[in-house]
Amino acid sequence: MRTHAGQLQRGITFAGLAALLFGVTAPLLKRASAGVGTFFAGSLVYLGAALTAALIASLRAPSPQHPAVLRGSRGRLGLVALLGAVIAPALLVAGLRRTDGATASLLLALEAPFTIGLARVLLREFVGARVTAAALLITVGAAVLVGTSLASGSTVLGVGLVSGAALAWSLDNLLSRALADLDPLQVVSAKGFLGAAMSGVVAAAARDVAPPLANALALLLLGAFGYGVSLQLYLRAQHIVGAARTASIFATAPFFGVAVAFIAGSPWLGVAFPVAAVLIAAGVALHLSERHEHPHRHDAIDHEHMHDHDDGHHGHAHDMMPRAPHSHRHSHAAMSHAHAHSEDLHHRHQHGSGGETKAEEKAEEKAEEKAEEKAEEKAHEKMHRHT
Repeated sequence: MRTHAGQLQRGITFAGLAALLFGVTAPLLKRASAGVGTFFAGSLVYLGAALTAALIASLRAPSPQHPAVLRGSRGRLGLVALLGAVIAPALLVAGLRRTDGATASLLLALEAPFTIGLARVLLREFVGARVTAAALLITVGAAVLVGTSLASGSTVLGVGLVSGAALAWSLDNLLSRALADLDPLQVVSAKGFLGAAMSGVVAAAARDVAPPLANALALLLLGAFGYGVSLQLYLRAQHIVGAARTASIFATAPFFGVAVAFIAGSPWLGVAFPVAAVLIAAGVALHLSERHEHPHRHDAIDHEHMHDHDDGHHGHAHDMMPRAPHSHRHSHAAMSHAHAHSEDLHHRHQHGSGGETKAEEKAEEKAEEKAEEKAEEKAHEKMHRHT
């Protein structure tokens, strides 16, 4: 059970680092893209992300444990690249030109409630009362922020564009969920190159303004860390804790962006700004404090995906135990147990309000019976020791 708790903490850490790297890029992107064509800027950002992922992949030791796992995922990857590497950055860059950096940064928190809602409807991920309340707090905070920013000079179009970028990235998150169980370096590299190429084609067709060398280097660097490294960490987090929880943790990203925006000279928006920030922070904290635990059953399965051996679900043997996440075909025996978990690959079961199948209900009953038997055995052992 400590292993599962460690995995959850690891996933939360990955998501938090991804949020930090992405968060600081929004206000910096506003400066780096000034005077640059919208799609040209997006192309350079994702080219930086792709080059970084490809470089890291080339530096790691060659291993048969890193197969070409993207076969069969090309259609999904193309759609992910279109949404997340073409449409979303273009909307963000266009929105940043019509809002201040702090407002745009906090509006990106809408990505969390968008992703939570879509994950519940489309992926059937479990969303309890605490997570629902968290999403509502973030949404209300964003609404307060919109009213304040409009009164202080941001345009309705600017707010709409940044919100549209958040929605596009939330759709990207859902489509990326099926890719999160693959090699993240291959996924980021392929997505980045595809997105850069698509944006480049649109930029050429629209005759976008090419950036000066200094701006081009800045955009590549922002893409390398704020999108390349950040997206790898995001995918690793999704693999461990699911789409909804990762999105909620990632909602901390705007606060890092706000800090950078104010340092860079973004104007103060009045008393409503800290009110919005507190509401959004409360929503994020509420989701982070969620603990989901109940008896559940794992059916026997034979499959392949990226994994390591410290998550409590991969105890199979190797001639030489790999030290890093790796991919190969492996089997899981059927088992029933109870522990804190999230919506990772091995915990996509139904929940609540009669939603469980009869097999799941029986599995839960058996798990509860076993737990009670173990408790009774421990009690008997204590009585014998006392005697």
